[in-house]
Amino acid sequence: MKFQQLLLMRSIPILATCCLAICGLARAADPPRPNFILLMGDDHGWEETGYNGHPHVKTPVLDQMAATGLRIDRFHAAHPTCSPTRASFLTGRHPNRMGTFEPGWSLRPEEITIAHLLNKAGYRCGHFGKWHVGTVKAGSPANPGAMGFDHWVSHDNFFELNPSLSRDGGPPEVFPGESSEVVVREAIRFIDGAREAGQPFLAVVWFGSPHEPYSGLPEDLALYDDLPAKYSKQVGLTSNETGGPTTRPQGEVLRERYAEITAMDRAIGGLRKYLAEQRLRENTLLFYCGDNGTSADSALGAPHRGVKGQVYEGGTLVPGLIEWPARIPRPRVTGVRACTSDLLPTLCALTGQPLPSRPLDGIDLTPAIDGTLAERPSPLFFWQYNTSQLKRSELQPWIDPELQRGTTPLVKLMAGKATRDFTNYRHGEITEQDYLGARAIIDGRFKLVVHERPNGNVRRELFDLQADPAEKQNLIDRQPGEAERLQARLGDWQTSVLKSLTGADYPNR
Repeated sequence: MKFQQLLLMRSIPILATCCLAICGLARAADPPRPNFILLMGDDHGWEETGYNGHPHVKTPVLDQMAATGLRIDRFHAAHPTCSPTRASFLTGRHPNRMGTFEPGWSLRPEEITIAHLLNKAGYRCGHFGKWHVGTVKAGSPANPGAMGFDHWVSHDNFFELNPSLSRDGGPPEVFPGESSEVVVREAIRFIDGAREAGQPFLAVVWFGSPHEPYSGLPEDLALYDDLPAKYSKQVGLTSNETGGPTTRPQGEVLRERYAEITAMDRAIGGLRKYLAEQRLRENTLLFYCGDNGTSADSALGAPHRGVKGQVYEGGTLVPGLIEWPARIPRPRVTGVRACTSDLLPTLCALTGQPLPSRPLDGIDLTPAIDGTLAERPSPLFFWQYNTSQLKRSELQPWIDPELQRGTTPLVKLMAGKATRDFTNYRHGEITEQDYLGARAIIDGRFKLVVHERPNGNVRRELFDLQADPAEKQNLIDRQPGEAERLQARLGDWQTSVLKSLTGADYPNR
């Protein structure tokens, strides 16, 4: 055998070994997959943060996040109430597509969530705190486990100090402590487990604060001792003593509400400190928003029109913050309008997962995260379906009502019960009545608001949000062409939503 041939044959194993080593080094050099922590406050409106100029409430941690990460100044909840927004957060879809019309209406088991998708990508997924899109008990087809989460410590609805929560569907147990600190503590325990298993993680933490009825720790209440003397009007809310409705001076209510916000803010600070100490902060996307605007008992009337339960800006604008040093190394502010429905498409883009093959209402926000998006490329839609028209006795439940009965206790009574039950119905033929209810579209600088009642009464308002963010001047008579354009686009979108409502998106159901 010639010398050159012999040398070549002996070199092949060496070359192969070198190639494998080089490939191994390349794989080792690949950046680790990001972790995701998605936080949401309960009834926490846009203006109730220090960084947005609130005259009283103290949120030093959220203020720091706003100063170091990405501040999304026009972040919206997909709906002006809680259960529907939570459904959008999980699925990337408007809640009316799945019949999650109002608080206490569950989502449907056929929905695909961020947890389902990230599980496929190898993530360990956990939920902590308020669920409110179905019951959290074992056997429920809408509990966090059925919706893709590996682990959960959750409540059917909201909760106060020393909350009763269900661990992985088990019977409710009392978790002593301030409620925001409790759910953050459980989330940290979950993250530790994911790290030990060598898995990236998705932790969804939905606080029970600052939803009424309010309570607070003495040290947090003391920060707001001056408020009872400043706000004397009577407001309605739930009594912590009876669980029924009561009225109290607004200053007392604000003192307790702001104490809850400050405690939640501090709990988020504890989570950020943990991430830094464990060297997780750099490659963890930490997100915070509210689930709808400020409730009527606590709204101070500025700077936006409307409150929780209304499709004006005050009902849907909420704080929106992202910290992710690996991707957002310097602080930035974006004016791009974003929404809770955008979370699923964004996480799919960041993890390389395909989008579900069904209509979505959210968009991928990675261009906004990277600072390359100047304006939202598609409209935002809001719609409060008119449930008063439904004759529930004639409707077939989507889920066995027994599985929709809640177990975790709370202070507020409903129909004499200190728990929450859920509902969802099948919808057959769509009629003109199904298009009713308060609704709105934002496209560019313009927003059209439509209020339409079963008696045929219709009120339309057109606002230029760039010139008039407080929605004070109705331009409907000055720009009828713009209003008609938005009305047509809104109607087309409603038709798509109603098709989904019938179950058309679930071909194998």
